Amino acid sequence: YGSTGDGYLLAKELGHTVTELLPSLVPLETVSDCLPMAGLNVRNALFTLFDNEKNKKIFSEQGEFTFESYGIGGPLTLSASSRMESVTKGRYTVFIDFKPALDEKKLDLRIQREITAAPSKTLSDITRTLLPEKLVPALIKEAGLREDKKAGEITSKERKALISALKCFKLQIKASRPIKEAIITDGGVSVKEINPSDMQSKLVRGLYFAGEIIDVSGFTGGFNLQIAYSTAKAASMADEY
Repeated sequence: YGSTGDGYLLAKELGHTVTELLPSLVPLETVSDCLPMAGLNVRNALFTLFDNEKNKKIFSEQGEFTFESYGIGGPLTLSASSRMESVTKGRYTVFIDFKPALDEKKLDLRIQREITAAPSKTLSDITRTLLPEKLVPALIKEAGLREDKKAGEITSKERKALISALKCFKLQIKASRPIKEAIITDGGVSVKEINPSDMQSKLVRGLYFAGEIIDVSGFTGGFNLQIAYSTAKAASMADEY
């Protein structure tokens, strides 16, 4: 909450509606084991969040994220989490494209060049030319292949499976991290009960709200600080303040 949370209790006691409080801009726990990749910072990845319950993509951006012992964090994860509703196991899936600058055909040609140049190397060796070493075992497992298979023995079908894993690596989301680890709280005093011109309560004369106690939130990048500053200024300049 960034506080004791007493503000929500006081607002309720004075008759205000407080919407459900959830962590937002928060790291996410995954079903799959990410411990072997913990600490790895992945740059220039295309990160897509899919809502299986609504059967639609709700977030997709290229940028940076990190693997943690429990799952994933970093800028893309935090931004994606702000689009999520109540997190239940199986509802959300993250798809990672580790090579967004290359389409499948170009990626296949690159892999074929690597194989031709070193046919006696293993699949693990070839994959390390494309990704950080920590990622290699997980990606090959995702593709359903063996790390020790000789590059020269890899079939076109197996190359296709490897490319699919590189372009569409799946992570099932299990839960959000605890609210104490979140950057902001999603939820709060209903905006329907606050006058937007001066932040005064529509229910209690002389009562003003500002900042995160209000049910408003934004992406990372200073937007939530701007909300706090702007609502505080509006309240401080109110005629009856």
